[in-house]
Amino acid sequence: MGFPFFRFQGMMKGLRTSEKAGGTTMGKREDATIEVGQRLADFLEGGVREPLEEYLAGNSGLPGPRGNLELAWAFADEVGRRADIHGGPLWGLLMAFSAVSPADAPVGHPREFLAFCGAVGLGALAAGRPGFRNGALEKLRALARDPRWRLREGVAQGLQRLLAADDAEIISLLEGWIRPPDWTVMRAAAAAVAEPSLLQNARIAVRALELHSRIFREIRGARDRRAEEFRILRKGLGYTLSVVACGAPTAGLNLLAELAGEEDRDLRWIFKENLKKNRLRILLAESRTLPPALRDMLPGG
Repeated sequence: MGFPFFRFQGMMKGLRTSEKAGGTTMGKREDATIEVGQRLADFLEGGVREPLEEYLAGNSGLPGPRGNLELAWAFADEVGRRADIHGGPLWGLLMAFSAVSPADAPVGHPREFLAFCGAVGLGALAAGRPGFRNGALEKLRALARDPRWRLREGVAQGLQRLLAADDAEIISLLEGWIRPPDWTVMRAAAAAVAEPSLLQNARIAVRALELHSRIFREIRGARDRRAEEFRILRKGLGYTLSVVACGAPTAGLNLLAELAGEEDRDLRWIFKENLKKNRLRILLAESRTLPPALRDMLPGG
């Protein structure tokens, strides 16, 4: 299944591709599907992964300001289409890709794109072959701790593919990821559920809010907040809350109202950052049953 990645300000800088003269994003994705599909077929036939690696890294767009998301999507789509028949070889390929370390491929290196594709591909493979689900989730959880921001975003996208395949089981498992001080793993869970197309499912939308509430409770009890991992979580929550709140407006507004009077300094920052998002401003302006704590924040409130 082709699945959209994050579309929100600031989160895609350095990774997002845009429409350019000569073709639309969809057209580029279709072209990438043909190319990467052939190279993936060659790998599955001959067992040699180097030509596929060279193709992905060479067309990654890295180093540079924008990575080739269409290519990553196409690769994961092709993995998903072949998961039922070629699960074993694909698992080995994706584990090799996701094992590309920060030492071998730091941020901006072309081979960093292989690790990114590996993370997204693991979600696609496990979505198509549930037998790989536990192993994929274990690996994605480990990758969520990677220092490279692109790879952490790849983890979130891989999780989104799993959520699209089996939302009830996967979101229950993600709730088990809310264990401090594993802050970047918690961030991965929050980012995974903050996808508008997933939140069209009312069940996911409500549980996404509940997951955020659990994270907020853990933040209240956090003592050492100087760690970089904690900062990464806080920054991510600075946009994910507004996304999930819009997915389930009534419950979302109630959660926001609770945070409006929050004393915890980091939760106050998260609340204020989300108030800057246009999606949330629109929700507040259009709501007919706005909690008093939020009504006072509107112009003329």
